[in-house]
Amino acid sequence: MNLSRRSLLAAAAAFPAMPSALRGAQAGAAGDLKLGVATYSLRKLTFLEAVKAMQELQVRYAKLKLEVHLPYTSSPAQVREAKKVLEDAGITLVASGNTNLQKMDEGDIRQKFEFNKALGVGIMTCAPTAQTLPIVEKMVKEYDIKVAIHNHGPEDKHYPAPSDALKQIAKMDPRMGVCMDAGHTSRTGIDIVKATRECGKRLYDVDVKDLKDAMVSRSQCDVGDGVLPVPGLLKLLRNEMKYQHVVMLEYEINADNPIPGMHRSLQYMRGVLAGLKA
Repeated sequence: MNLSRRSLLAAAAAFPAMPSALRGAQAGAAGDLKLGVATYSLRKLTFLEAVKAMQELQVRYAKLKLEVHLPYTSSPAQVREAKKVLEDAGITLVASGNTNLQKMDEGDIRQKFEFNKALGVGIMTCAPTAQTLPIVEKMVKEYDIKVAIHNHGPEDKHYPAPSDALKQIAKMDPRMGVCMDAGHTSRTGIDIVKATRECGKRLYDVDVKDLKDAMVSRSQCDVGDGVLPVPGLLKLLRNEMKYQHVVMLEYEINADNPIPGMHRSLQYMRGVLAGLKA
C-alpha cells in the first residue's frame, strides 16, 4: 500500500467526479435509507483500488477500515489527501471501523479519536470492553464523535449481541451507541429485526450480510441468497425507525474477488428499497 502524498495527489486527479445525477440518485429522496459499503469488504485492495471499486459499485457512502486502508500511523498530509480522493470520487466518509479499543491506555484511545476527528469521521464503529468504556465515553464528550459498539456473535466475550452493549451504555452519554451486525446477531439466536428495534435511538451503524444457515458464520452468501430477513430489516429501518444513518454492506466472503458478489448484494438491497418506496 502506497499512501505517499504524490501518489494520492495523482489519484485524486485521476478519479472522475461522480456525475451530479448519480449523486442525487445515490442520496435518495428524504426519508429513504442510504446504502454504503464497509471497506473491510475490499480488504485485499489498496485504498485507491477500494475507492475505484466503490465508484464502480455506484456507492456514495463508506465506512473506512482504517487499519487496512488508512493506517492510524498515517501522517496529517496523508489524511488530508485521502479525504480529497474520497471527496473527488463523490464518496462521503460517514464512519470508520471496526477499531479495537480494548487496551487500557487513554493515550492510545485518544490518538484514535484524534485521528478520526482529523479525518472528519462522525461515527467510530469500535470494540471496547467494560473496562475501557469510561475512557471511550470521555473521548466521545471531548471530541463529539459518536461510537457504535460492534457485536461479534457467540465468540465475542464482551458483546455477542447489540443488547449486551446496550445494557452497559444505558446511562452513558447518548452519543454512545451500537452497530447491529446482521450475521453476528443472527448467530446468537436473536431475530435481527427484533434486535434492531430494541436498539432504538442508540443505533448508529448497521452491517448487512446474509447467511444460508442463520447460525453458521461460514455459510455467508450474497445478500438475498440466504435466510436472514433482510427485507424486514430494511422495512423496519426505513418505515418504522426512520433511520437517519447509513446501512452498510459488509461482504466478508470471496475476498480475492468481492466485486461481483457485492454488486449482486447491493442490487438486491436497492431492489428491496425500491419496492418499499413503491
